This record gives sequence, C-alpha cells and structure tokens, in this order.
Amino acid sequence: MDELFVRVYVDESEKEHIAHPNLTAFEEGWLRLKKNKAAVASLFTLIAIGLLALLAPVFSAYSYKETNYDIIYQIPSAAHLFGTDQFGRDLWVRTWMGTRISLLIAFVAAFLDLTVGVVYGAVSALIGGKVDAVMQRFIEILVGIPHLIIVILLMMIMPAGIWTIVVALSITGWVNMARLVRAEILKLKNQEFVLAARVLGTSTPRIIWKHLIPNTVGVIVINAMFTIPSAIFTEAFLSFIGIGMQEPKASLGVLINNGYQVLRNFPHVLIFPAIVIVLIMVCFSILGDGLRDALDPRMRK
Repeated sequence: MDELFVRVYVDESEKEHIAHPNLTAFEEGWLRLKKNKAAVASLFTLIAIGLLALLAPVFSAYSYKETNYDIIYQIPSAAHLFGTDQFGRDLWVRTWMGTRISLLIAFVAAFLDLTVGVVYGAVSALIGGKVDAVMQRFIEILVGIPHLIIVILLMMIMPAGIWTIVVALSITGWVNMARLVRAEILKLKNQEFVLAARVLGTSTPRIIWKHLIPNTVGVIVINAMFTIPSAIFTEAFLSFIGIGMQEPKASLGVLINNGYQVLRNFPHVLIFPAIVIVLIMVCFSILGDGLRDALDPRMRK
C-alpha cells in the first residue's frame, strides 16, 4: 500500500500563502468584463453617446429650436452635419438634444424602478408571512393590467412632458425588479450570516441594506441595464404616436416621427436619430449580457 502514496512536503513559508489575488466582487467582475470585447466596446460606445448628448448642444452654434425657413430639408453638409428638418433646424443639435432627453428619462425611470423594486422585494421576502402574501397580491394586480394601457391613460390625463413620462414609466416598471430581488433574498434569508445577524440583534432594515442587498447586487445591476433601453424604447414609442414629448422639444421618438413623415423624399431626417437609438438599444443589451456573465459567481474560476 505504501507504493500507492507519496509523501508531500510543504514549505512552512507557503502554508498561509494565497495564490489568488484578494479581489472584491466588483474588481473580479470588472476583470471578467474586460475579457468580453463586445461588452467593452458597447460600454465605450455608450460613453461616447453620452458625452455627445451632453456636450454637442452646448458647443454648437445652433439651437435645437432655432428655425430658419431658408434652409429647410438641407442634406448633410459641413455647416449642418446631419442636415436640417422641415423648419430649418439643425438636426445635429436636435439629435443629441433628443438623445439627452431620452437618456435622462430612461435613467431617472430606471433609478425609481430600482429604488422602489429593491425595497419592495426585500421587505416582502424578509418579513414573509401575511405581509408577503398581501404585497405579492398587489404585484399580481399590477401585472394583470397591461403596462402600455396604464402608460397611455396616464399620458392622456397629465400634460405631456419629461416628468409625466417618467411617472408613467415608473408606475409598473418596478414590478420585475421587485420579483427578482424577492426571489434572491428568499434564497439568502435562511443562510447562516443572516441568522447570525438576527441573533446579534441586528434590525431588519440593517439586515436588508448591509447583508442582503450587497449579495443581490449582481441581479440588480443586470436588471437595471435592461430597464434603461426598455424605457428609451417606450418613450420613443409614446412620442412617435403623438402622446409623449411635443414640438419644439426634441426626443428620439419625436425626431423619428418627423423623419418617418418625409422618409421618401428626405431620408436623412430619419436615418441619424434611428441610428442613435439602435446603437443605444444594442449596446445596452450587449453590455447587460456581459455584466450578467461577469457578475455571475458561477463564472468564477
């Protein structure tokens, strides 16, 4: 039997040595995300779009609502990079101003969805019992009503504007986040570190914010990344059918609606805002997929 085994000698200095670097979950996730070239390219594309949305209208010589009927429907040129529209307004400025407004609406709506959904799902899962049952029945009622119907009805009642769209998107947008957070916390609430915190007298709010939420941050971030393009698409759809943003304000939906009406004769009015919204939607989707893989603890080696 002794021939089957070989004695191993361990250097005393190596007993406490840790070969793997001591990284946080975010640092390790970032290292894995950097290996996904498509996700990194999407991230930098979104950063570039965001910078253009912030800076292009500021440093342009034209205003997004300035009209000039002598230059209506001009094709792209050195003076007007994206051409002009039916009122002679510079489409370069209007496209990036519309992108700014659409991103603002999407990020604010996503933040509200994240805040309400995380708190609602965490409280429902951690308290449990009758409270959880009542809270979940309320969610089922909201899910049973088509989201688009609620948004359209609210938009018809309230005056059109940025904050009206944000409120409309936030009414039921948090439901999916709440369900995901609740499912994750139900898996964590009976684990040892939560039970130890309870034994030590930790309050429920502190358990939620200090122990449970950090362990569900991967799911939260990923769902938020998919919420943003969904909000942009919904805003564009509402503006396209005429119940969202209104002229002379610009959003990607307003610009696409204007371009659609003159697509046969002046396609440049539609092409540029359409390219921007497609880039935003595709890049957020690819980045969301990359974050899902990067933050998944099962992907760790």
